[in-house]
Amino acid sequence: MPNYSAEVDAVLRALADPTRRAIVERLSLAPAVVSELAAPFAMALPSVLQHLRVLEDARVITSSKQGRVRTVALRPGALDVLHLWLDQRRTPAEQRADRLGIHLTRTSPKET
Repeated sequence: MPNYSAEVDAVLRALADPTRRAIVERLSLAPAVVSELAAPFAMALPSVLQHLRVLEDARVITSSKQGRVRTVALRPGALDVLHLWLDQRRTPAEQRADRLGIHLTRTSPKET
């Protein structure tokens, strides 16, 4: 079983803050420039930049700079490590119930 603990710890730490979760939610729609990400928050731009740095250090987001404009995007697959970690902790009963649900979906007669 792979050990993702360092990656999981970093992502969970980054997502522990509601501001950072809101930023990730916004970025799940499309990349955005920093000023657009900062607009909904009642905080100074340097504070938003600190939040972005935490997310970038945890490898949740990426950023690129073109001229004076920094664009931020959600890194593809960034949250997969959480999915894998959570999936490994599911109980055998949950796994059996999932398999049963898949089986019933495949074998139930189609309604007309």
